[in-house]
Amino acid sequence: MAGNIIKVRSAKPYDMSTVLDIEKFCFPDPYPMSLLSRLYINNPEGFLVAEVDGKVVGYLIGTLRWGASGHIMAIGVYPEYRKRGVGTALMVQILDILHMRGARNARLEVRKSNDAAQLFYQKLGFKLGEEIPHYYEDGEAAIVMSREL
Repeated sequence: MAGNIIKVRSAKPYDMSTVLDIEKFCFPDPYPMSLLSRLYINNPEGFLVAEVDGKVVGYLIGTLRWGASGHIMAIGVYPEYRKRGVGTALMVQILDILHMRGARNARLEVRKSNDAAQLFYQKLGFKLGEEIPHYYEDGEAAIVMSREL
């Protein structure tokens, strides 16, 4: 992907079908379109997409909760675009947005078995925290990760 520029922008309604497609590639229990649409309508400023050569290749949903806490609800990148800076570009952008909106910290949940994602978040300054048993539909636990902004 050398030379390809990653553009992060606010999602638009016409991006939702691609976001759903990315969800299906990335997660065993993808969010349904109804939930993605509701998240977008309720929080358009925290719903981002990443483009490479004009193609949406990743997305992120982040929101401000409890007044001063950012929450990364979902991030997904097509497998062929992983480890190329797309996820990092999305995370940097949302962390800046959350900070500008008053967040003092950010948190997320990640599958306990997803070592690659945990390492990715740690490189962005997130620290491992508590375990939430039976967090995912299949019964797997989640690890809460957080960082100061």
